Amino acid sequence: MSWLRPARLEGRHVHLVPLGVEHLDAVWAAGDDPGIWRWMPYRLASRDDVASYVDRLLAWPGRGFGQAFVQLDTERGEICGVTCYLNADEAHRRVEIGGTWITPASQRTAVNTEAKLLLLRHAFDVLDAVRVEWKTDSENVRSRAAIARLGAVEEGTLRNHMIRPDGTMRHSTYYSVTREEWPAVERRLEGLVHGRARG
Repeated sequence: MSWLRPARLEGRHVHLVPLGVEHLDAVWAAGDDPGIWRWMPYRLASRDDVASYVDRLLAWPGRGFGQAFVQLDTERGEICGVTCYLNADEAHRRVEIGGTWITPASQRTAVNTEAKLLLLRHAFDVLDAVRVEWKTDSENVRSRAAIARLGAVEEGTLRNHMIRPDGTMRHSTYYSVTREEWPAVERRLEGLVHGRARG
């Protein structure tokens, strides 16, 4: 776990805090809305589901796979969701941003945009990544638009990539930002975050 060292990433609208067992109840409270899970490849429908979810994410750093963060909405002063680095590949210096969900109260605010800015900045400027990627359900139009809005480049779709909780097949569309693209993307995201409150 030498590459993805736990780090607290702080912005004006959101703080990203490494997930710990002490966050279980707050994560359960934040995720207690069925609408959050419409496009996720899993469901957190009970406190036991959340406990298993937290245990799974807490195992990631030891395997070098990733790092999960709780998202703290600084305006509301409460945890509003989770976001992660995952599929980390230190040898090739690439990492995915994913597993992201946010409570409805914090959606369509600057929280998500600034969280992505913090994660990208840490990946490129601290971890020296050469590529950061995302994947999303090809049918999730809102998520695809949000990722593209960040300045990420759509690369293609993997067919029958995952099985949704209802048993249907999910095709996953991939996006990325490369090191060469990062300066322009950073300026774009800074403008979105600092130019207006809603992002």
